[in-house]
Amino acid sequence: QVDVAAMVRLFGYVDVTDTGFIVAVLSIAFNPLFWNVVARWEHKTRALSQVFGSPRAACYCLGAVILVLNCVRSHCFTEAMKSQPKLEDWDFHWTYYSGLAISAVGTLFVISSFLALGFTGTFLGDYFGILMEEKVTSFPFSILDNPMYWGSTAIYLGWSLMHASPAGLLLTAVVAISYTIAVLYEGPFTEEIYRQKQKGVKSK
Repeated sequence: QVDVAAMVRLFGYVDVTDTGFIVAVLSIAFNPLFWNVVARWEHKTRALSQVFGSPRAACYCLGAVILVLNCVRSHCFTEAMKSQPKLEDWDFHWTYYSGLAISAVGTLFVISSFLALGFTGTFLGDYFGILMEEKVTSFPFSILDNPMYWGSTAIYLGWSLMHASPAGLLLTAVVAISYTIAVLYEGPFTEEIYRQKQKGVKSK
């Protein structure tokens, strides 16, 4: 069972009205919203492919923008942690190294996901018409669905523990929620893209 008193004490360290904290929340929420809206718009109109001359060039451009936005999000996340109090009870070596280990696992998932999917597979190439021949089932997809998202969440969790930051833990929860919502929207849509591909193959 959740210790409500402990949770209240933990988040009593967090000033949710702090400007830096609000900016971090907005940046976390904005990123998946941005890439889902833009990718679906591209899938419907092919506007980016026309502007950049090819689907692949357009996908690479969107991927570069997403990477920049993720760097901005990480910066806002870190600054929000720095501006708020640490939990002194957690400011010990065991917490730091636990966080480091969690971040390392998260980094492994993110990097291995990227290597398995490639750049266009990672950055919504499906929406640009750059479809993969078959579903990726190798590590880390063999042990976890959406390992890129949960690996990223683990990195933020580990980073928060390394800083003994209640604000960081709360922001990590926001990251997890934003990714959960993104998966709910992306999963069925991506499946439909490949379903249409299979119909096209069978009709030939």
